[in-house]
Amino acid sequence: MSDELKNKLKHYRLSQGEYEKMISLLGREPKSIEWPLFSALWSEHCSYKSSKIHLRKFSYRNTITRDDSDENAGLVDLGFGEKIIFKMESHNHPSFIEPFQGAATGVGGILRDIFTMGARPIALADYLCFGRTENNPRMKYLEQEVVRGISSYGNCVGVPTVTGFTEYDASYDNNILVNAMAVGLVTEGMPLASSKAHGIGNLVVYVGAKTGKDGVHGAAMASESFDENNEAKKPNIQIGDPFYEKLLIESCLEVLKEKLVVSMQDMGAAGLTSSSFEMAAKNQVGFDMHLDQVPRRDSTLTPEEILLSESQERMLLVCVPENLEKIKKSFEKWGLDASPIGKINDTKKMRLFWNGDLLTEIEPGLIVDSAPRYERPFTKYNSSKKISANDFDNQSRKLLENLAETVAIESTSQETEELLKNIIHKMKHNSSFSKKNWIYEQYDQRVGARTMKDASATLAILKLPSHRELALSVGCRPSVMRLDTELGSKDALLYPALQMAVKGFKPLAITDCLNFGNPEKLEVMTDFVTTVDNYAHLAQLIDAPVISGNVSFYNETQNKNITPTPAIGMVGLKENESPVPECHFHEEGLEVYHMYPHPDRSHVLSYHKMAEINHVKPFFCGDLNSEEWAQVVNTLKVFIEETKPQGARIVGAGGLAMTLEKMETSEIKFQPFSKIFNGKENLAYLFEERFYEFVFTVSKNQKENFEKSLKNYCEKNRFKFHLIGFTKK
Repeated sequence: MSDELKNKLKHYRLSQGEYEKMISLLGREPKSIEWPLFSALWSEHCSYKSSKIHLRKFSYRNTITRDDSDENAGLVDLGFGEKIIFKMESHNHPSFIEPFQGAATGVGGILRDIFTMGARPIALADYLCFGRTENNPRMKYLEQEVVRGISSYGNCVGVPTVTGFTEYDASYDNNILVNAMAVGLVTEGMPLASSKAHGIGNLVVYVGAKTGKDGVHGAAMASESFDENNEAKKPNIQIGDPFYEKLLIESCLEVLKEKLVVSMQDMGAAGLTSSSFEMAAKNQVGFDMHLDQVPRRDSTLTPEEILLSESQERMLLVCVPENLEKIKKSFEKWGLDASPIGKINDTKKMRLFWNGDLLTEIEPGLIVDSAPRYERPFTKYNSSKKISANDFDNQSRKLLENLAETVAIESTSQETEELLKNIIHKMKHNSSFSKKNWIYEQYDQRVGARTMKDASATLAILKLPSHRELALSVGCRPSVMRLDTELGSKDALLYPALQMAVKGFKPLAITDCLNFGNPEKLEVMTDFVTTVDNYAHLAQLIDAPVISGNVSFYNETQNKNITPTPAIGMVGLKENESPVPECHFHEEGLEVYHMYPHPDRSHVLSYHKMAEINHVKPFFCGDLNSEEWAQVVNTLKVFIEETKPQGARIVGAGGLAMTLEKMETSEIKFQPFSKIFNGKENLAYLFEERFYEFVFTVSKNQKENFEKSLKNYCEKNRFKFHLIGFTKK
């Protein structure tokens, strides 16, 4: 191989095998303009070349979802003329290099995925993972700028950020994760849009912001690991303008409502290249596209830069010629340009022109549909941290004794109650347990007047026009993934599903953002395949299909991978208007119940987050039976609907004690019964992290009937319960 070819392959991030495949498909050497086309569309980010064969496992659909795998996001038909469209995406690499713009444009990009299908964006959520911020000014800067970028864009564009998740761990020290989710609403009379181009002679129209040099080669950059030269990649970062995005939302929804558009696609990763080639390939048509007619803010842009630019707030439309003037006028009303840059031809080939000269003529499917597909090696997952019940008891006792000794040394009292308070104090001042209100208080969570419960609650809830309630949750606890990928990937779906069920909601559908390290490594691919298999299986069991998502590989820096972090977004529905149980203690005099698995039910006992905080290797015993716990998702929802507790919450990291502490407010506290909380021997009961357990609160008037129903539920579903205390001022 010549040095010139080596340099070219390195520049365009293509392997020798991929170069040979290019030649085989073309029947010749690629032209200069074709190199960037193959580079962008064959990148991991655009082609999913290491994951596509496994993502086919997400084929399950039910009566309210449809196979929209060719579209930008997934759709759920809620009935009553209402549909929701939602998706989660990653912007990890850009956010690590330039956190404010990386996070902001991640929000802008996911919003365009939603309204390009004809839905009005109504909610945002985020999923963030940072490295250790203690004594680390760079990570503190990344954390603050990412949050500022999300809040700045979301607040300005007028879409509320209503829920989220934040994690801190050393595995993200050199590779943070910034995942954004958006939900859009389609009501009766709002037409849906497709990204599939069709109609010979129809015009290809560019709308939105002018093209600049920002983001060139961004898709390829997002498909490789980090190294010590990250600063040099700053020119690959896009720059966003939320006010422009707001105008784009309104203008695009307007032309869709007036039925002036045949198809529409946002210019996301790989910019004009991906939007045009993918629109054409989906219906096996061709475009004549004149790159010199693309609106530019820099006259020095080359054809390659125009094709690969990831300048923000841009869309590509297809329309019949007689609607062009109406489209122009509609966009002009919003202060935006609409410029025809080509048309659909009858050759089924993409013909790219520059000042009248033909640069290339190529079938779009040759690049889009013939991208490499890799079957990366993987093995059956082995749970190395799972131990026997006896060993678990011994390690649990040792951990709690050491913890009790530590806080006792720091305390002036040896009383059990004081010991308990000191342990909780130590836990909640760790960044993993500390309150995240400084994050979500920067977000406008109420704009749009639909938000009923925001990020201060365990579940975000929005009011629909039909007066039903839509719930949003994000899932995947990285501390459980670090404990065990098999367990963690089951937990990533079950935990948010149970969060919904315990509030009376039926989980409807799932989007995912599968963040992993280098797929060329056996252990990474094993984690990935294990996760996909569990997601596919559980999604079918709880009847909540995985209908959209994203894969982010190469989250690796200097040969060190992140924790496998397959984030998910889940939506749920509550048909009736009965009150949603509170997640905090909201009045005095309530009875507090604890429900937890019976020993003969499949469940897991663990120390994951608590062990990490105390510098102990996490450990667990037991198994989660997917079928059994999927059934609990269904039965628990019915139980909540029938008994209507005033409060209900799933127990999270840190066990029962930390959950009760989180449920307290400045005015209402928890008063335990001494028989449950007295004595060091009860520390395991308070701090073991059981999969899964719940807390309920009821009024004294409800107590008799609720306890009878709870006893019946526990007997049928193999749980146990205790009345553990009451609330007081």
